[in-house]
Amino acid sequence: MLLDEARREGVLAQWNEFVRASQYPSVMQSWQWGELKASTGWQPMVVTVEDAGEIAAGAMILCRPIPRVRRCLLYAPRGPVIDWSDGDLLARLLDEIRSAAGKVGGIALKIDPRVPAERTEVTAMIERAGFTFTGTDDPDLGGTQPRYIMKTDLRPEPDEILAGFHSKWRYNVRLAQRREVTVREATRDDLPAFYGLLEHTAERDEFRVRGYEYFERIFDVLTPDGLARLFVAEREDRIIAGVLVFVMGDEAVYVYGGSDPDEFKHMPNHLLHWEIMRWAREQGCTAYDFRGVSKEIDGEPVGELGGLNRFKKGFNARYTEYIGEYDLVLSPFWYRLYRAAMRARG
Repeated sequence: MLLDEARREGVLAQWNEFVRASQYPSVMQSWQWGELKASTGWQPMVVTVEDAGEIAAGAMILCRPIPRVRRCLLYAPRGPVIDWSDGDLLARLLDEIRSAAGKVGGIALKIDPRVPAERTEVTAMIERAGFTFTGTDDPDLGGTQPRYIMKTDLRPEPDEILAGFHSKWRYNVRLAQRREVTVREATRDDLPAFYGLLEHTAERDEFRVRGYEYFERIFDVLTPDGLARLFVAEREDRIIAGVLVFVMGDEAVYVYGGSDPDEFKHMPNHLLHWEIMRWAREQGCTAYDFRGVSKEIDGEPVGELGGLNRFKKGFNARYTEYIGEYDLVLSPFWYRLYRAAMRARG
């Protein structure tokens, strides 16, 4: 069934609590994520299966209209939210999604759940349900959402977590403290300074970053309910580094970060990540997700982003690979036509 947006306050809490309690929760399956993406051209909808009035499975789905035709692509980022050992429940959910897709002209559904790659029984179940793997061989990040990530375990005591860092990383944390770098949770007034650092970092490292208004929207939509937090490192009353994290369930996820290269010698990034880990642990998180890295084979990175692996590994972060992206074709004719058009455009 489709959750009724007209009853937002009632269904929002119900849906988010279901996502938060699931095995692989993600902010990208929250109700608010759909509201955020609505400002960038997507049309969100939440589709669920219920048992005895309780949500048993579901997906927050983003619909992207295809220009000039009354059709759209469907994407459930880091979804669906389901017991991945229950094939019958998946079949029921897909029936609901097909029904909802028919109302909006959906031609295909893309999913990329946070299911670890070693769960081969899940990939087999997905493929039996009609999905086709559409990931790429790109060893860097590996998909729309990163397929290759690294996480630090936050379950030990703080002293044990810090002791697990590489010795140089522990030294850098203490160096930043000696040089009077401080870390605090940021306010909306800090967004311009953070975004300036992010822009400089994007230019230096050659990646693209969204416009400033998108980050304003993140702050306004996600932070009130604790789904996002911005932290900044300061020295001599000036912001020199910042990190935006998403929080859902038992994980805090590093999403965006920027820093001033002139201040690298003071090691603000090492202290910033350490303090965020301490904060996340106090919120009940059991892992700090450093997000995208290069693919690893036998413990060695094989992509061009291997430097990210080495930096994050210094925080005792462990490599994890997810199952990747899968497409379920809902309208073969329109899907073939769309793929042909994309190939023609290069």
